[in-house]
Amino acid sequence: MMKKFLPFCFVIFLTTPMLSQQNSVKSPDGRLILNVAVKNGMPYYTIDYNGITMLEDSPLGLITSVGDFSKALQISSVKEGKIDEEYTLDRFKRSSVRYQANELTVALTNKENQQINVVFRVSNNDVAFRYSLPQYGERIICIIEKELGGFNFPQKTTTFLTPQATPGIGWKNSKPSYEEEYVADEPIGTPSKYGLGYTFPCLFHIGSDGWVLVSETGVGSNYCGSRLSEGSADGIYTITYPDPRENNGFGNSSPGLSLPGSTPWRTLTIANTLKPIVETTITNDLVEPLYEASQKYNYGRSTWSWILWQDRSMNWDDQVTFINLASDLGYEFILIDALWDTEIGYERMPALIDYAHSKNVDVFIWYNSNGYWNDAPQGPRNRMNNAIVRKKEMKWLKSLGVKGLKVDFFGGDKQETMKLYEDILSDANDHGLMIIFHGATIPRGWERMYPNYVGSEAVLASENLVFGQRANDMEAFNASLHPFIRNAIGCMEFGPVLLNKRHSRTNDRGTTRKTSDIFQLATSVLFQNPVQIFALTPNNLTDVPSFEIDFMKNVPTTWDETVFIDGYPGKYVILARRNKDKWYIVGVNAQSNALELKVQLPMLAGKEVTRYYDDSNLKPFTGKIKVGKNGEVPVTIQPNGGLILTDF
Repeated sequence: MMKKFLPFCFVIFLTTPMLSQQNSVKSPDGRLILNVAVKNGMPYYTIDYNGITMLEDSPLGLITSVGDFSKALQISSVKEGKIDEEYTLDRFKRSSVRYQANELTVALTNKENQQINVVFRVSNNDVAFRYSLPQYGERIICIIEKELGGFNFPQKTTTFLTPQATPGIGWKNSKPSYEEEYVADEPIGTPSKYGLGYTFPCLFHIGSDGWVLVSETGVGSNYCGSRLSEGSADGIYTITYPDPRENNGFGNSSPGLSLPGSTPWRTLTIANTLKPIVETTITNDLVEPLYEASQKYNYGRSTWSWILWQDRSMNWDDQVTFINLASDLGYEFILIDALWDTEIGYERMPALIDYAHSKNVDVFIWYNSNGYWNDAPQGPRNRMNNAIVRKKEMKWLKSLGVKGLKVDFFGGDKQETMKLYEDILSDANDHGLMIIFHGATIPRGWERMYPNYVGSEAVLASENLVFGQRANDMEAFNASLHPFIRNAIGCMEFGPVLLNKRHSRTNDRGTTRKTSDIFQLATSVLFQNPVQIFALTPNNLTDVPSFEIDFMKNVPTTWDETVFIDGYPGKYVILARRNKDKWYIVGVNAQSNALELKVQLPMLAGKEVTRYYDDSNLKPFTGKIKVGKNGEVPVTIQPNGGLILTDF
């Protein structure tokens, strides 16, 4: 449900352009100031926070098939307004959000007297902007050939970025899939690994002055997914569009609009500290639901044989084993992964699903997205890329009582690929199905846009822990990044909580886990996704301490509040999440030394809480600890270890 407050606006028309051609808009609290100016016919914006420049002269403008809005421009009018909106959302960081912002719409006119509007919204820690284009005469077709918008960071800035992968590399030509490694605290302008820029979201550290998180939102079938270019030596990054080689070379890399139309929002979260970065809801603040939910969707926990038992587990007996595991844990779902169509068969699936239902377990089923854009052989194939086949398949799944799909192996960020995401979601909603995307792009406001959307991978996720040792060696480092970057902008389907010491079916071979059991338990809360597909295996019921399984039986997957406590990306993170009246405080440590802190937990002041922690040998323990009346409590997190505090 959504409650809208009628925005009030006032308009200022500038009949004679001011000499400076400069205008400003402030956040409601007055701390964040955005300035827009035209200099020598070229538009720029700057951003100050608490009197400190966070973004220097940053370019604006578009080159389109209907007109050039990159030069010889002047400000022709300015309009100001206020946004005050409340909404609820049960699949992200907060269940109830109030979005307040001041809006500035700047009309730019080129030498042909054509006009575009640049719309800026400034809330207390967030800036967003987009371009709005009217219809020019009878012309309603517009190709955006180039977007000039960029971000000019001070020279002292360092970056926390992940590179855009070269199309067609990776397993079976399946990249780009947003699964590259992050590089932390790198100087601006450092060339990326592949020379193709960086995927959103992008985190920037402005020396000792603060932080900026850059991303985008509101992208569906209306536009392509974008990214940042390579950075210049002086710190300028610009918006760039998909590589023509994406989607196996099919489709246009430049987005098209039907006029009148608007581009997606470019977003910046800006603050002196990391707290607003972790807690921001801006990607959902700026969008609206695109359709009504066909039913009430319920979320929860799932078992999953494939993560450790791999392709060979796709047989009747092993799936029954994991259905029973879900039942024993009290989990809501099982994910039946790739190859079920050949190894179990369409004709036997109704009986398997009926068995799951007899155990009070609902079912997610895996599908390959591909038509022509990759060579991934796992089936079912060629079911999700064709509307006629897709609707027939979904009708059959609905008849069996299936609750959701996990769709894998997408081909890139071109507009036609974004349309495929949207079409899958819309058709699935018609049949009461939730959707998880894997081997896919990041969500861009999708939690609010699509009521049956429940997560995307778009990260170097848990499967990589099974594939190679390096991912295990870097697990704590990567985990300490995600709340500040990838998970800050949207749901993240990671597949966490691997309690086997060795990543294999037999727990005695394969890659070796370096992190503690408590670290793994902490990721069930640290990584936010409304449907969590955990990597537990049947042996965990007996080979780990019972308190660990008890914790995993009760951990929720949806949150009413998220609060950043402490941390630094790549080193450690401590955050709190609330489900109804129960708090979960979790932390992980990626540093080589034990982390000892006194943290402020006002929500637990004076309470006795349950603590889950590691000793110096990473052996797990649990016990009670009293939080001070002032909310202060000492915490210790071992290297590669974790911490959990709960108030129940």
